[in-house]
Amino acid sequence: MNKKFLVALVLMVAVSLAGAFAQSSSSSHSEEQAVEQTSNGVGSAVKYIAAALAVGIGCIGGGAAVGKIGAAAMGAMSENAELSGKALPFVGLAEGICLWGFLVALFIILM
Repeated sequence: MNKKFLVALVLMVAVSLAGAFAQSSSSSHSEEQAVEQTSNGVGSAVKYIAAALAVGIGCIGGGAAVGKIGAAAMGAMSENAELSGKALPFVGLAEGICLWGFLVALFIILM
């Protein structure tokens, strides 16, 4: 696996965990409310981590796909300009990966 991808993944998980568990607690709540708040906070934290991973991994994959497809399309178009109409839609399909990651994250957060 690519080292840059692994470093980006580790940083994304670290930032997600830090943001998810950074909650302030007040001492004025009763113990039952504190237990309920803690259990909802952990479930909410996992939800946000899952959404961040869906978007992050989808965008990293989409970026890698657009980079490879775009380079191949530009190389093909430099040899034959008539291929531009056939090559560029594949770049759009690769960008759709990011959109699907965003939609999955939106559904995770809303449900």
